[in-house]
Amino acid sequence: MSTTVARPDRAAARRRRYLLDVGWKYPVAILVIVYATFPLLYVVSASLNPRGSLAGSSSLFSAIDFTNFAALGDTTYWTWASNTLLIGGISSIGAVIMGAAAAYAFSRFRFSGRRASLTGLLIIQMFPQALAFVAIFLMLLAIGETVPSLGINSKLALICVYLGGALGTNTFLMYGFFNTIPIEIDESARIDGATHAQIFWRLIMPLVTPILAVVALLAFVAAFGDYILARIILVSEDNWTLAVGMYQWVSNQLTSRWGLFAAGTVIAAIPVLALFLALQRYIVGGLTAGSVKG
Repeated sequence: MSTTVARPDRAAARRRRYLLDVGWKYPVAILVIVYATFPLLYVVSASLNPRGSLAGSSSLFSAIDFTNFAALGDTTYWTWASNTLLIGGISSIGAVIMGAAAAYAFSRFRFSGRRASLTGLLIIQMFPQALAFVAIFLMLLAIGETVPSLGINSKLALICVYLGGALGTNTFLMYGFFNTIPIEIDESARIDGATHAQIFWRLIMPLVTPILAVVALLAFVAAFGDYILARIILVSEDNWTLAVGMYQWVSNQLTSRWGLFAAGTVIAAIPVLALFLALQRYIVGGLTAGSVKG
């Protein structure tokens, strides 16, 4: 009799322990997934709704039509998309190379002003980027009088601004990761006659691939979604990025084209999603490994 009573008690205790330790996580996970998925479903539904208004898209997938996607061909959307991919791609590659070179120098070399330079980069990053908008505009106006390719309405100028703005953050992010690479690797390579360039490109860079992938992803996403700097620097419509161009579709409440805007955002999300999926195995390791030592 006592054995029969003890078994239900143990089973009830196990159920309570399961609910306290694990069971509550599933409802929370479902709630988070629904909360994160609903805006995405709403945008996809709006892109497939031929009415082209937010009010007409209140019922999810009440109408399915690809009119908005077809209408993108009648606009300069694909020109903006190519501009965005070009600017984002070059900015991400440049951010990786410049940040890795700076981090390698700070991590491996001991020179006068090293600590002051690191402190200066940290202090500069404390100021909000909005403080530099007027200065950047005036600086590009002055530079454009001498070098038009680096002045206002230049995609190259925008890329240079992105690279300069992200250099401090990327350097600190990579600096901690570079410090986790044993310096004995450099010393053994130098004994074998390797130069600093050979050590950097052939030994160190393959070992820091995770952080390179993280910096490339962050730089690409930042350039891909930036609006303010792109709007200030790029003047002509043919040079606009997706963020600047698509904003014009919804900036006027009387002539807003939300269906077209939603269709454009769905397509614009594909490159970022593809890059994220391609680099996701590096992201967690790249973001956490540099925090252990540095």
